[in-house]
Amino acid sequence: MTLHEFKALPHRFRWGGVGGDDCTTFCASWISEQVGIDPAERLRGTYRTEEGAHALLDAAGGLVPFMAGHLEPLGFVRADTPADGDVGAIRIPDGHEVGAIRFGPLWLVLTPAGVVGKKSDFIASWRLSR
Repeated sequence: MTLHEFKALPHRFRWGGVGGDDCTTFCASWISEQVGIDPAERLRGTYRTEEGAHALLDAAGGLVPFMAGHLEPLGFVRADTPADGDVGAIRIPDGHEVGAIRFGPLWLVLTPAGVVGKKSDFIASWRLSR
């Protein structure tokens, strides 16, 4: 599946990644489509609210360590220059850090309103080491 095809799917926002995705499980779903491994598999359904998601992120030390801890054991490496399809942590205008997928000059983010492309500086990004 291409990134364009993935973006065009009917994505549904659901905390905890069951029956839809949130911003981090959205990235995990993209990875699962690409490599057949879901980095969020053991987390899906373990939380159902924004507070639950933040508790998991806080326990990991924040979004970047959380993502690194789930991606790097699968062979993902940090990418200093993100390319299409890389996943990353970005900061949105309200100051929150969210998971996103690189798409040209934009980052794709799943919001309650659907998939949105945002111009943003990234905090960290990862790609699969081939």
